[in-house]
Formats: sequence, C-alpha cells, structure tokens
Amino acid sequence: MASQPSQPQSIETAHQDMIHDAQLDYYGKRLATCSSDRTVKVFDVADAAQAGAVGAGAAVPGQAAGGKSDVLRGHDGPVWQVAWAHPKFGSILASCSYDGRVFIWKEVGAGEASPEGWNKIKEHSLHSASVNAIAWAPHELGPVLACASSDGKVSVLVFNNDGTWDASLFSAHKVGVTSVSWAPSVLPGSLTSPSATPNPSAQGASSAAPVIAGGKRIVTGGCDSLVRIWAYREETKEWQQEEVLEGHTDWVRDVAWSPNIGLPRSYIASASQDKTVLIHTQDAPGGAWSSAPLPVEGGRFPDVVWRVSWSLSGNVLAVSSGDGKVTLWKENLKGAWEIVSDVTA
Repeated sequence: MASQPSQPQSIETAHQDMIHDAQLDYYGKRLATCSSDRTVKVFDVADAAQAGAVGAGAAVPGQAAGGKSDVLRGHDGPVWQVAWAHPKFGSILASCSYDGRVFIWKEVGAGEASPEGWNKIKEHSLHSASVNAIAWAPHELGPVLACASSDGKVSVLVFNNDGTWDASLFSAHKVGVTSVSWAPSVLPGSLTSPSATPNPSAQGASSAAPVIAGGKRIVTGGCDSLVRIWAYREETKEWQQEEVLEGHTDWVRDVAWSPNIGLPRSYIASASQDKTVLIHTQDAPGGAWSSAPLPVEGGRFPDVVWRVSWSLSGNVLAVSSGDGKVTLWKENLKGAWEIVSDVTA
C-alpha cells in the first residue's frame, strides 16, 4: 500500500507583513523566510518537528513552533527572495530586496573568529532598482549567484578562493527582469550517450564549448513578456544571448530550468501574468526550442501564475497561482502534461 502524505506543518513566523518567499535548506532541516517587514528569518524546523510542536497550535511568536529562530536585519525595503547555497560552501544564505541590494549571510559557529550567529559577509549593490530574484548556480560550478533586477540587468557574483568577490553585469530585459534560473551542470544526453561527454581539458577550447558542454547558462524572465537564455563565454568573459523564447502576452513572473540526470531532453518552465505556464523543450543539445502551454481548462489558470518549481529529479513541476492552489504536473508516456496532484492553501 502506498504511504499517505504527511500532514501540512504550520510555522508561526511572527513576520509583521506579507511573506514573499520561504525556502528549506539542502537537508530540509531549516526554513528561511522573507517579508515586506524588511527581515529575513531562519527557523530550525527539524528540531520543532521532533519535539512534536509543529502544527500543534502552541507556537511562540518569533519561533518555529518551538524551534530556534534567528532574525536577519539590514534591508531597507521588502525582501523578495532568499536562497540557500549548497552546504559544501558552508551555511550561507542570500537575500534580495526592493532596496536594490543583495546580502550574503554566513552562519558562524562558536569558537570561530567572527561573532557567533549570522553575519553579513557581502553586500552587493551594483543594481539601481529592486532586485527581484536570486539563484545559486549548481554547486559543481562553484559559489556563484545570479541576481535579476528591475533595472533591466542581471548580475553574477563569483566567490573566489582568496575571499574576494567578482561581479559581472549585463543588460537582459529592457523593461525589467523578474526571474532567473540556472541550467543544470549535467550535460544533456550524457547518460544515454557517454561519448557526448566533453573532455574537461578541452573545455573552453572553442566558442561553442561553454554552451554545449553544459557550462554556465541561465534563463531569465522579464517584463517584456519574453524568456531569454544566456551563455557565458570563457574566451570573452561575457554573457551572450543564446535564445529568445516567445509565447507569453504579459509579464513573465518566474522561470525554472529543469534538473537533468543526463537524458537528452531539456525543459524550461515559465509562469506569467497572462495566467499561463509554458513548457519550453529542447530535444537535444544545440537543437531548436519548442514551446507549449500546460493544458488547463479554458486555456488559462484561474489567476496569475506566480511561481514554478521542478522536483529534484526534474520530472514533476509544481505551479503556484494567485487562487491559492499549488498543482503538480508530470509528462506522461505520450508526451502530454497532466495534473497528478493539487494542494489548496
């Protein structure tokens, strides 16, 4: 008999305004939230669950229903998103805000040189308008963070081994950038065609290598209703546009590049103000992209679609819309997308 899904767990965050994002860390033991109250909060949800307090209705304001919580302050406007770095780099959290800044926070343990707790180790302020989205690159590429802003630009922060940061900035969408997502580091098709795996020593030898070999690539969504794919060229040290994906008729609210385990096909999901979700598909590396909407009744979701997110295996897509519903979608053997579950908030 299939196991029954666990009951939803409630967390009393004690935020004083709307919560814009909530992200579990790599191990699912801690939850980071951010709000229009200009704060970021980190909760030890695993401890609370083990204590049997989560969802018991006895939450203490400012604590995760009995778990430890930390409050991170410093932003001067609503905080839109938070993002955990891979644990191989330490306990690191990024946050972006309407104030145009991105903060990198690091948790310091007892006995270390810095004060114990969360310390701000980097303040990124190259943008001239709200920073709407942030995303860490796959850990194989190192500690690299992409930031999308209403000033129409995307910046990429790279943390060097000597403790310094490098930052690159490029124009992506004239009207503003709403979202950003990284391509998986695994080369599409490498599982089924091992011979397609590039020689690491030859990486960067030609202009096509960073693109086909699964180098640094990102996808962005913008207020121009477009989805754009960008590739980093090692020889010029610049980000260049690789593809423009059309189909939406209003702002693109979110984009998500599907994880890849080495199968040939690549997927990108985009959510829009036009109440649609498009699935952009590339059958093989270097091939053309095709786009098709999720088949919802009436052709559109009941409300604006705000977020899309793939499962770790890349075969299930979660869609969150303004009607308070989260729907889970999966591609069947015939290549059609269908709902496999839905949750109402």
